[in-house]
Amino acid sequence: MAVPLAFFALFFAYPVAAIVGRGIKTDEGWQFGRIGEVLTRPDIADVLWFTTWQACASTALTLLIALPGAYVFARFEFPGKQLLRAVVTVPFVLPTVVVGTAFLALVGRGGVLDELWGVRLDTTVWAILLAHVFFNYAVVVRTVGGLWAQLDPRQEEAARVLGAGRFAAWRRVTLPALGPAVAAAALMVFLFTFTSFGVVQILGGPSYATLEVEVYRQTAQLLDLSTAAVLTMVQFVAVGLILAVHAWTVRRREGALRLVDPARTAHRPSGPGQRALLGGVLLTVALLIVAPLLVLVERSLDAPGGYGFGFYRALQDAGAGGGTFLVPPLEAIWNSLQYALAATAIALLIGGLAAAALTRRGGRFVRGFDALLMLPLGVSAVTVGFGFLITLDEPPLDLRTSWILVPLAQALVGVPFVVRTMLPVLRAVDGRLREAAAVLGASPLRAWREVDLPLVRRALLIAAGFAFAVSLGEFGATVFIARPDRPTLPVAVARLLGRAGEMNYGQAMALSTILMLVCAAALLLLERLRPDKTSGEF
Repeated sequence: MAVPLAFFALFFAYPVAAIVGRGIKTDEGWQFGRIGEVLTRPDIADVLWFTTWQACASTALTLLIALPGAYVFARFEFPGKQLLRAVVTVPFVLPTVVVGTAFLALVGRGGVLDELWGVRLDTTVWAILLAHVFFNYAVVVRTVGGLWAQLDPRQEEAARVLGAGRFAAWRRVTLPALGPAVAAAALMVFLFTFTSFGVVQILGGPSYATLEVEVYRQTAQLLDLSTAAVLTMVQFVAVGLILAVHAWTVRRREGALRLVDPARTAHRPSGPGQRALLGGVLLTVALLIVAPLLVLVERSLDAPGGYGFGFYRALQDAGAGGGTFLVPPLEAIWNSLQYALAATAIALLIGGLAAAALTRRGGRFVRGFDALLMLPLGVSAVTVGFGFLITLDEPPLDLRTSWILVPLAQALVGVPFVVRTMLPVLRAVDGRLREAAAVLGASPLRAWREVDLPLVRRALLIAAGFAFAVSLGEFGATVFIARPDRPTLPVAVARLLGRAGEMNYGQAMALSTILMLVCAAALLLLERLRPDKTSGEF
């Protein structure tokens, strides 16, 4: 636990505390009365209420739509499965401003729904909820499906032999086993929607604002740092309470499971019911995931004078965007890959150590540590970015000009994915297997290598894919700390979208398409990995 604790204390707790302190402390001392003044404002109360209920609705809708997909990807074999699993994860790497614009093209004025049926959903809560499902579909599919694929189906078959119906056997045997994974997925979805920024800002219009949107507005537009600091504290406390409740529920439901090779549980769909379920999931993916991505591709090719690669060719020019960049925007691709690989390595190291420590169940301190690991998902990325700038600027940690600053910020978001993906599987490993290995003379390290690693290897690879994907698309903190001569893809896209003109917008769409394809290729490569014949399918 020492290494993860030191990492979070230095690169999360210290920067956030510093920026919040500057907001509520003046020359006259701490102004704690400012907290009550901000929270009693009617406009802030509306923001708090909308933030909470839309996060609950988004989480419920995502689980409802994505759980069938988790089952299909876990238990069915069908052509194109690996490619489709990579496709549903692509939304994680796209900057929220880009995907929000793509959804606007589908549901806004002149969008697909408007042209076909005269229906517009922009500036309504339904557009926000659907976009949140788009972002978080892969969280449920991979987190729940990763464990579902390793559950021994013979346990449910035994319940049916003893007289239980199909639904009763699933409810009494499979659902309790999936409980920790479903809770972990719901937690991640809730935190992402609770702190939603780009989606609400673009699709919600002036009528809707989450805490994250309000923090940005108070900081960047109104320059009211004290109000922004109070809202950051409220968000921090709310997320902490949510995580505490989640940890309590998971502890009540965890237990040893019988895990098997995923290759033994998958089969081709048989019967009309299974084929209908597969068809419904494929249709959902096509309408909810693929359609917005195709909009990006179409707009990147819609160059002046007809469809072509004019926007892509313009990315090679250092003067692209009217002097917005010091280097050709195309260099952002290599920068993003370097940063993402470094951030993934850091996230796997910190998250792997943390997940291993959490399986020991060491009392309240460990439970608090579990909640701490998730807090970066619930704290404003704007706050983290500002905090990095004002704290990591003096020796021996003067990192403002160092390239490692960006991977450190990205790893903060990747670690929770690593922990939450690996933890349900690690906790499901029967402790008696480790004890048997120890009795036979294995050291703790060898017991972990021989017992735990073969069972969690698949979860480790899934965690690596998640960490890489979210690192590629991280924007909130990166935009403040990325050097002008080394922009990432999301930063380059945001800079182009911030400038008027058809050429700038087209180049932003071209970079977004490249980002989407890079992520899809990386995830497809992970899908095809086979470490050995006994490790099962990834």
